[in-house]
Amino acid sequence: MKKKMLISAIIAASIVIIVLVFYILYSFNYIPHKKYSNDDFNIKTYKSNIDKDGDEVDDQTDILNNVRAYISTNPKYKSNYYANGYPDDEYGVCTDVVAFGLKGAGYDLMQLVNEDRINNRSDYDVEIIDKNIDFRRVVNLKVYFENNAIPLTADIRKIDEWQGGDIVIFSNHIGIVSDKRNRKGITFVIHHGSPYQRYYEEDILESRKDIVGHYRIS
Repeated sequence: MKKKMLISAIIAASIVIIVLVFYILYSFNYIPHKKYSNDDFNIKTYKSNIDKDGDEVDDQTDILNNVRAYISTNPKYKSNYYANGYPDDEYGVCTDVVAFGLKGAGYDLMQLVNEDRINNRSDYDVEIIDKNIDFRRVVNLKVYFENNAIPLTADIRKIDEWQGGDIVIFSNHIGIVSDKRNRKGITFVIHHGSPYQRYYEEDILESRKDIVGHYRIS
């Protein structure tokens, strides 16, 4: 009897441990979450009426396509300085996801942020101007998008107002909103937050309590 009770206790403890490990791995996106589309929630996919680079692809779609092209190169997380501004090797950080996504759609953030800072010096808390790095800082991008993009809701429950190609900014992080959603309709985010991140497209909005901005470029 005691032996059976011991075996039952071991089995029960093992199940609890397995469930706990699964929960932790799932919470940190080490186990992929099921993805849904706009169609699953009867949400109309937003398309911009602007085509900045004239490639016959609207800006919203173009940004999303170029972000996916960038992450397909599997950039490694590391913060480096580049004399030409944009990383030209296999490394990158969160701001580079946004910068390359927009650059491929015709928006050169290195140039645009620099111009906006010159025209709106009091908005930026930058003592030493360095065009090559300033556009790769979240705090500067927050100011730039506040000045130049369409501000949108920070309420993730308003699921139809979150669309693939949007920009989401956290207190010290940034990413591009995905066109994929979780079972509640809340969008995934395409981002690059640490060297330990397994996937670039993750279901993180519900776990973040520090959303400070949500923008659309056109």
